[in-house]
Amino acid sequence: MAKRSVAEKAETHEKILRHASQAFRAQGSGVGIGEVMKELGLTHGGFYRHFESKDDLLVEAITLSLNEIADRLERVAEKAEEGKRLEAIITAYLSSDHLLHPETWCALATLAPDMGRQSVGVRKQLDVALQAYMAKMSKYMPGKTQQEQRDTFLILFSGMAGAMAMTRAVGDKTMREYMLDLTRKYYLEAFAKTSATA
Repeated sequence: MAKRSVAEKAETHEKILRHASQAFRAQGSGVGIGEVMKELGLTHGGFYRHFESKDDLLVEAITLSLNEIADRLERVAEKAEEGKRLEAIITAYLSSDHLLHPETWCALATLAPDMGRQSVGVRKQLDVALQAYMAKMSKYMPGKTQQEQRDTFLILFSGMAGAMAMTRAVGDKTMREYMLDLTRKYYLEAFAKTSATA
């Protein structure tokens, strides 16, 4: 019976985490604990059997989302032919699917400003997830050294996340599509060509 309880607790923890991760990406970090729990048919008080605080949940949720996007982009890259892996990453990241479904894509494109408003302690915990994201993606970046590849990741991904956030802020559908297409072409030209010829 005890083993079943442990397994059930782990399953509930994962359910809360995954739901919160998508809710934060879709609506921002202002989503309340009560709202998350209610949507899952759970009590507000039950939350504290799984997480110490909302900050704790936020760190785990963003970490999960960054792990997911890193894994997704890694799969995209590995399916592409040699010399076109970065092109595949940029094309996937700056896609209509990412634009229209923030809840399942990169937390940086939806939550970067919210992350920047967190306490230093929370941001230091999030740094670990960002470092893991960078480690997985850097190997696909152009550069003669690991440091150059990491630097390229920082420039490229901060730019793409910002471009995605700005595109989402536009109400006109035609303008949004134009901005996304323009941005994708720019980053492919600026980064993917360099990667293919390196």
